[in-house]
Order: sequence, then structure tokens, then C-alpha cells
Amino acid sequence: MNRKDFIRVSLLAGAGAMIFPGCSGNRQSIPNYLKDYGDAYKINPREAALQWFKEAKYGMFIHYGLYSLLGRHEWVMYNEKIHVAEYAQLKERFTADKFDADFITDLALEAGMKYINITTRHHDSFCLWDTKYTDFKSTNSPAGRDLIAELSDQCNKKGIALFLYYSHGRDWRHPDAPNNDQWGGAARPNYETQEPFYNYGDDHDLNRYLGFMTNQVDELLTNFKDVAGIWLDGFSTPASGNRSLFKCQELYDLIHSKQPQVLVSYKQGMLGTEDFLAPERKYEKGEVMEKPLEICDHLQRKGWGYTKTQDGKHKTKDEVIKMLKKANDYPANLLLNTGPLPSGEMHPEDVKVLREVGQEIRTKGWEGVLNS
Repeated sequence: MNRKDFIRVSLLAGAGAMIFPGCSGNRQSIPNYLKDYGDAYKINPREAALQWFKEAKYGMFIHYGLYSLLGRHEWVMYNEKIHVAEYAQLKERFTADKFDADFITDLALEAGMKYINITTRHHDSFCLWDTKYTDFKSTNSPAGRDLIAELSDQCNKKGIALFLYYSHGRDWRHPDAPNNDQWGGAARPNYETQEPFYNYGDDHDLNRYLGFMTNQVDELLTNFKDVAGIWLDGFSTPASGNRSLFKCQELYDLIHSKQPQVLVSYKQGMLGTEDFLAPERKYEKGEVMEKPLEICDHLQRKGWGYTKTQDGKHKTKDEVIKMLKKANDYPANLLLNTGPLPSGEMHPEDVKVLREVGQEIRTKGWEGVLNS
């Protein structure tokens, strides 16, 4: 039996659907990734998901989008002040011809990971699913594919939890996104000439943008079943002003109403009502943690999206194990990022290291790895 068949047989054994009545007034099948938490799920799906999350330890973060084609960091549009129309031309080169959700999910399992988090829409506003709220999406590119649907299907089949990253509050394309006149936090690139795509003055309406975001998050939770979480990013933009204008609690309530197990995070915490905290690289909010914690870090030395200058410099197995130990000391999960190549292929350096770490976990067990 080859590696892939072994993984699939192991996962499918005993993974039949379980049905319980009465969750939120409906009959809810238990998501595959929560099948070992059935009793808790029957009582409270979100509490069951939180219990699972606290024990998950390790997940894969994927930053993939138009910025990957340039290989100069996921903030290339902002850093290099690329105007909207020029940046949009990248869509015509987006093929994702080597994006393989089957391979990605098998790799996560080999690495010992329990979940995957992917950028459905980063700050450049390009969407990796077939959204009806914009044409700036993967299905309207040469790829012609809904990458989130493909990954969702594979995760659900194999018992891997899927978190959906969504850029909230920071958007470098939408005409009514937060602007530089009122908001900081890298709201928009500091163009030397006015960007004609944006609305200004009385024509600018933040509520139109909030409606766009709400519709898209609603759509993600409508289109894809058994979503583990919505992972919001863009913290410093709304946090630089009156964050109440962004109606985050209304969005959280919508998310929780759509699927009973879904968890919500907003980096280190926008309101304090998030289900878990997800800061970058470290946590410095005090010794007592009232929320479950996840630390995100990357396999490149710098940057989350593919950065060509980092080739040959990615982190090693021993460095990843050190990150796992550091996260465990909080305690926290480690969400470890990889930036696929322009084609969507997983970076070979990262594939090698993730497999090596997975082998270490299988050989020594989690206790052995964390205490070595």
C-alpha cells in the first residue's frame, strides 16, 4: 500500500457521519475533524470545537494569491505603490496550474498537522473562490477554478479542519475601503498620484465596504460546509481609529449563526469577544490567557507570500521543532506558513522540512518531540 492509500484508509476507517438532533433547531452532522468530540458536539458544537482547537497543536498556513506571481512579498502592491489597474493585470497570468488540494492535504497529514488556514482574500482583494460579489477572483482568471472549494472538499474527506483567512478592514482595491485620510494601519498604498479607482470625500462610504465584506463572509459560510473558523486579518487599520464603526460583533454573530462549530479570531483580539487569539510570532499580553492561543509564523525567513529572494534560506526541521516547543510553552498552537510558488506548487524546501518534522512526530510522539 502506498503512502496516499495508507493515509486515506486510516482516515476513512470509522469516519462515517454521525447525526444528532436539536443543534440550533436543526439536525447537524458532526464535521469529520470533530468526529472524536461527538458527545461534546451534541451538547455545544462551538465548545466542542474549542476543546478540539486547544488540543490541535499544529496547523498549516497558506498565503497564495496574485502577489505570488511576482515573488516579492504579499505586500508588494503596497510596498511598491502599484496602482489598482496595473496590479489587476496579474489576474490574466494567474493559472494555479500546480495547485493540488489533494497533495496539500496529504502533506499536512504527513507533517502531523490537524488543520489548514488559507488566504481566501488578502489585502489586494483578489478572491480564491467563486464569489458573486466581485469579478476579481480565481474563477475569472486563466485558472478558472475555485481553489477554496477544492481544498474544502479534500479537508472534509480527510478529517482536516479548514480555517478561512479573510482580510477585514484593509483592502487596497475596493473603492470604499478605509482610506488614508481617516485611517492609518497601511489602509492604502501611498500613491504619488491619486488612484482613480477609489472614492473620495462625500463619495466615499465605508458602509458599502462593510456590506461587501459581510456578504463575502456570509457567502464563504454558505458555499463551504464544516468550516472550522474565520480568521480575520488587517487589525491595525480599524484599530487605528474608531473600531466600533466596523461592526465586528455583528459580523461575529453572523458567523456563529451560520455554522454552529465555527470559531472566530481577529489577531490579538479586536473586541475581546473572539473565540481565540492569533498573534504573529509571539504573545505579549500578560501571563494569564483568557482565550485559547495560536502563534503564527513562517517557513521563509521573511514574508508570508512567496518571496523569491528567500529561496535556499527557508527554516530547517530543527527550527520548526523549536517553534513548536515555544508555542507549547505558552501553551499555544503553532500555525506554520508556507507560500506556494507562482504556479500554486508547494515550495520544495517547505515540503521537505514538513515531512521531516512529521517523521519526527511519528517516531518520538508529541511528548518526545516537545521534551527533546
